[in-house]
Amino acid sequence: MVLAFLIGIVAGLRAMSAPAVVSWAAHLGWIDLSATWLAWLGAGVAPWVLLLLAIGEMVADQAPSTPSRKAPVGFGTRLVTGAISGAALGAGGMGALVAGIVGAVAGTLGGYEVRMRMAAAFGNDRPAAFLEDAVAVGLGLVIVLAA
Repeated sequence: MVLAFLIGIVAGLRAMSAPAVVSWAAHLGWIDLSATWLAWLGAGVAPWVLLLLAIGEMVADQAPSTPSRKAPVGFGTRLVTGAISGAALGAGGMGALVAGIVGAVAGTLGGYEVRMRMAAAFGNDRPAAFLEDAVAVGLGLVIVLAA
């Protein structure tokens, strides 16, 4: 449950990083999703598609016209990817799915506050965005390696 909550936080920081990291972990055999409804995450082109979506999100995040993560579409996306990623780390269980959602809420709201403070401290949002990218990917890797 703790890992599901933590991967939800990653989804709150970067919506597509959490499922991308989980997908690659399944693809590489670090986690076993074969007997779950989430087996598709590690199969076929899913890891590649999710990786491209995660990279695209990080690039798009740099644009000033990118909507806030707290806007309905962005927030909802983070809840869904947090749920899926959390469930994957909990072998498809509903408790882990809920923990992923709760983590996504915490990551979305907490990540926003931290990012705004870092941007103010740097006098520029770009370094804060790059740090947030690094934290999301790094934390995601640590989580799936611990799973």
